[in-house]
Amino acid sequence: QVQLVESGGGLVQPGGSLRLSCATSGFTFSNYAMNWYRQAPGKERELVAAITNVGGRANYANFVKGRFTISRDNAKNTLYLQMNSLTPEDTAVYYCHAVGRKDGWGQGTQVTVSS
Repeated sequence: QVQLVESGGGLVQPGGSLRLSCATSGFTFSNYAMNWYRQAPGKERELVAAITNVGGRANYANFVKGRFTISRDNAKNTLYLQMNSLTPEDTAVYYCHAVGRKDGWGQGTQVTVSS
């Protein structure tokens, strides 16, 4: 059974940091590129960051470049998203996704940036 479980979300003040984790099981994590998406209320889901399965090359949406860092630990089957300099516009539910798998979505973790 494929599982992706996000954690690490919460309430943080503007300028603060959070580290999201996505623990996976049920598939060969190291074979898949991985993405982080987010969805704010009333908005469409958008791609935040991506990382390849080999070499760990990362790409970012313009709105998070220089603030967020995606990484992965293939030995732990876990994906990460380090988020710094958070702003209220970063408030959303954050999802991890295994590229190419229809069943490769987690349930999401809520990130709220507010003073």
